[in-house]
Amino acid sequence: MKNLKKQATKAILKGEEKLDLLTFQLKNKLGLNKPLHLVTYRSYGTPERLYVKGRVLVDKGIAKSEQNDTTWENLLNMYRRFETDEIPNARVQLCLQDRLYEITTDVEGYFVLNLRPEEALQLDDIWHPIEVELIDAPVKDFAPGVTEKAHVLVPPPDAEYGIISDIDDTIVRTDATNLLQTGRNVLLNNAHTRIPFHGVSQFYRSLQLGRNGKRNNPFFYVSSSPWNSYDLLYHFLELNDIPQGPLLLRDFGIDEKKFLKSDHMSHKYKEIENILITYPTLNFILIGDSGQADAAIYRKVVENHPGRVMAIYIRDVNIEKRTKAVTTIADELRQEGEVEMVLVKNTAAAAAHAADCGFIFTEHVQEVEKEAELDEEGDV
Repeated sequence: MKNLKKQATKAILKGEEKLDLLTFQLKNKLGLNKPLHLVTYRSYGTPERLYVKGRVLVDKGIAKSEQNDTTWENLLNMYRRFETDEIPNARVQLCLQDRLYEITTDVEGYFVLNLRPEEALQLDDIWHPIEVELIDAPVKDFAPGVTEKAHVLVPPPDAEYGIISDIDDTIVRTDATNLLQTGRNVLLNNAHTRIPFHGVSQFYRSLQLGRNGKRNNPFFYVSSSPWNSYDLLYHFLELNDIPQGPLLLRDFGIDEKKFLKSDHMSHKYKEIENILITYPTLNFILIGDSGQADAAIYRKVVENHPGRVMAIYIRDVNIEKRTKAVTTIADELRQEGEVEMVLVKNTAAAAAHAADCGFIFTEHVQEVEKEAELDEEGDV
């Protein structure tokens, strides 16, 4: 039965790949694979290695959202995000410290490259820009000149700790436990109309500031949202003054390994594992919610990286079964003396605990509390 399922999966993936190729070839003949769009994703690295990821697509003209955009405009933009035309076998050139690197996009238009700086990086800023240019693509009447900047985060040596945060129902209200409501929130809203949990911006900026006052503690956002929603999430963080960081999203590509193992838990754990391996001397605070498997994922991280997790904050989504599951894991961690997992009703409770532990300044808690009260008033 297992072999039969595997064979069926391979057949589906192979068929989808052939269909994509035929569609690409047809649109190419008709001259529809233009204009081209070079997308770069904020990523992370070390002074010795910079990880760069991006994608080459046909530009669908997705406009940056405005406050007064209509529901129809939001829905149309979301359709354009997911109805992508990928450009495989495109040649992309990256420039770092005047040295050029080339890479070819895969069947889904993605490129991933690890760069090794030849000169020591200047660590006066945590973000390091890399020039990226599309130098060739197998499309009719290819026009050069498509460029973009990639930004790679490198934590400074004096960072106190890092923060790894979920997004849905941790930072932004999505009601991920309600399929219908999630669909409405995701499809019909934009970066302006999505609702953040009040106090998150102040709390996260306090964590970024830490106790040394240098505002250099790095943030990493790990989410099960697809890469197609990257621009929307990035814009949402920007609008709500939430610290920027690499957005590590989920790939629903036509790859057998991803197709078979693209569940929420394995994706998030793998990304968090990579972060902790990349920064072996940096400890972390983990933030998530009780709506999915965040507590179980974070427990696994604690077990495999003892002493690396300083605290875990889980926002309670008020579903009894899931609240109980988090409470059970928190009790087990407490008994084992590993780390405290704190189940919180709002951001203010997390901020108060962080201040008690010396992660943030105590005077910032009151500011978070004022913001968090708006959520409580809205729930009445």
